[in-house]
Amino acid sequence: MPTTKKIIVDQESAGTRLDVFLSDKLEISRSQIQKMIDNKQIGVDGNTPKKYGEKLRDEDIISIASANKKTSAQKMKKQADEKGFPKPEIIAETPDYIIVNKPAGLLTHPTEANEKSSLAGWIVKKFPAIKKVGDDPMRPGIVHRLDKEASGLLVIARTQKMFNHLKEQFKNRTIDKEYIVLVHGRVDKDWDEINFPIGRSETADKMAAMPQTVRGQPTESGKEAKTEFFVEKRFVNFTLLHVKIHTGRMHQIRTHMLAYNRPVVGDPLYFQKKQKRVWDEKCGRLFLHSAKLGFKNLVGDEVEYKSPMPDKLSNFLLLLR
Repeated sequence: MPTTKKIIVDQESAGTRLDVFLSDKLEISRSQIQKMIDNKQIGVDGNTPKKYGEKLRDEDIISIASANKKTSAQKMKKQADEKGFPKPEIIAETPDYIIVNKPAGLLTHPTEANEKSSLAGWIVKKFPAIKKVGDDPMRPGIVHRLDKEASGLLVIARTQKMFNHLKEQFKNRTIDKEYIVLVHGRVDKDWDEINFPIGRSETADKMAAMPQTVRGQPTESGKEAKTEFFVEKRFVNFTLLHVKIHTGRMHQIRTHMLAYNRPVVGDPLYFQKKQKRVWDEKCGRLFLHSAKLGFKNLVGDEVEYKSPMPDKLSNFLLLLR
């Protein structure tokens, strides 16, 4: 029997399109949501939606059923995923949490498509008790995520107490997160901040930076987002950055750097149309690595973990000298 998840629409989300709302909540693309609607996996107050863009009302109950049948193509894809499963690395292990170095190419957790290969699935096999930790069985112990194409540090809670403790720190924006990012073009400023709000793009299946003002008035589009960066090294046509994010929006660094006219090297989604992709192909992956993660443990002590740049990225930098 397919499992069913329920989401209650809050007052703030009333009037939002169904596909946009679920794409944001489930962190999957609108096209995936639309396929799920076509497959009758999604209901609103017990009824099948008549259109993807159905406007939601306060306290609507959305039910989401997992797919109970898989096509042969989906089965073949899962087998291929398992065969080429990139292995995570455990950096630190305590009774309360685990620090993992996620490789590029691995999902943090499954989407509604129920992918078999994910960090969440791997961690539960190694630590079965984590299965009961968290708010969502699809994301056991997971308080934050990294894009599939990115690599680096993630903290996974081993107890509900630690999960709630970490969740509160992320909510209060007291977690210290730093990334190593290579962008196209030279960045002239040694330091800068990007504050464009981020929202779902209406013309493409991705996120977009919104203008801060419209006709001199603050915009109501998108959600607040703040990205801070420091220049580490300048190359002829590239710049290596240390990036800190003070909010945790989906694809935040990638969206902000594109809006800053300095897209991330190797990004398959956020790039300029006129941009030559030769160097992206040589890099072979998204040049975005979560290098530092700091937070407070249950005792209240500040703890910090670091992850060096993967060999594939450091070797690519040698080509630019």
